Amino acid sequence: MKIAIIGSKGIPCRDGGVERHTEELAVRLVKAGHEVSIYSRRHYTGSRVRRYKGVQIIYTPYIPTKNLAAITHTLTSLIHVLFQKVDIIHIHSVGPSLLAFLPRLLKRKTKVISTFHSRDRFNEKWGYIARLFLALGEWTTVKFPHATITVSKNLYSYCRRKYPAAHIFYIPNGAPLFPSQKAQRIKKWGLTEDSYILSVSRLIPLKGIHYLIRAFQNLNLNKKLMIVGDSPQENQNYLNYLKRLSQNNPNIIFLGHQQGKILTELLSNAYLYVLPSEVEGLSISLLEAMGSGRCVLVSDIPENQEAIGEAGYTFKSKSFVDLTQKLLFLNDHPELVLKNGHMARERAKKFYNWQKITRQTLSLYEMLKTKNPVRVKSSLLGIAKTHPAYLNPK
Repeated sequence: MKIAIIGSKGIPCRDGGVERHTEELAVRLVKAGHEVSIYSRRHYTGSRVRRYKGVQIIYTPYIPTKNLAAITHTLTSLIHVLFQKVDIIHIHSVGPSLLAFLPRLLKRKTKVISTFHSRDRFNEKWGYIARLFLALGEWTTVKFPHATITVSKNLYSYCRRKYPAAHIFYIPNGAPLFPSQKAQRIKKWGLTEDSYILSVSRLIPLKGIHYLIRAFQNLNLNKKLMIVGDSPQENQNYLNYLKRLSQNNPNIIFLGHQQGKILTELLSNAYLYVLPSEVEGLSISLLEAMGSGRCVLVSDIPENQEAIGEAGYTFKSKSFVDLTQKLLFLNDHPELVLKNGHMARERAKKFYNWQKITRQTLSLYEMLKTKNPVRVKSSLLGIAKTHPAYLNPK
């Protein structure tokens, strides 16, 4: 099959859950023998590479502002793909899915799929008008495509309640199972195994890093707090706020964006991984920590609780007081940290396996592409093909 992926900033992934998701999926689709192209923003990738691990990278122009970058890049990408021979157009996120009607109207033989990653309208970076469009984007995500994928059971339930007639499927984000890495490259920050607490996310308010810093400042732990991630240009004031909160504490270190072997080492050797976010879809950085065998402590929002199941700990969302207490408890109980780290890895292996996710996605592609009668049962367990009938996407 020929598959076009639209809606991410591009690959190779620098940061962002959608970008990580599309890279992991696209590379595996190529390995499975399919032709895959990803539409990318040149400023994001920082290079002019035309192919990455077998995936074709296509650059189209866009207006580089906070409110217009995603939608204008989606528009130019869709205009380009209208003139290409592809079997599947896979659009990611609710903002880009505002334009899913274009290929439905103008490229009728091509199947269109959207992936609903998160309810972006709750992101505080968006103004009132942008949130209205993102709310509309939720509707278009499930109404215009032939099928819609949700990455969490919580999102699946939400969509089924709100749009019961839509063709909605649950296929989660994945977690690579990183082999354990000894602390070598990270020694330059004075880090050794179990000597630090780790958090990996974009540095924006809804990720809740300010709660983590306040909680850490309340304690006198014999560990460092390592914060990995960049702050978008429009959130530089928030980054400055976080640094003021840290009060020049030498044990709170901002590492900026990290990837590859350094990130793998950071995940492999952390004593504890903390995700204090207020809103999530299904956090890939959390799944990566679980896949690395780390004990995880997360805010008790439904998406985080879904991800960890019984393999981790939660604290009350937005409560640095409860977070402080949980950090102290886990610092004093390394045996529980070790046990839950093993449980987290097993859960990631069982439920968030990228090979299984790729097979499920391909099953959906093939089911939509074929003209043979197929009946599809969409459930929280994934995709099942049963007795013949016709799928009639709306």
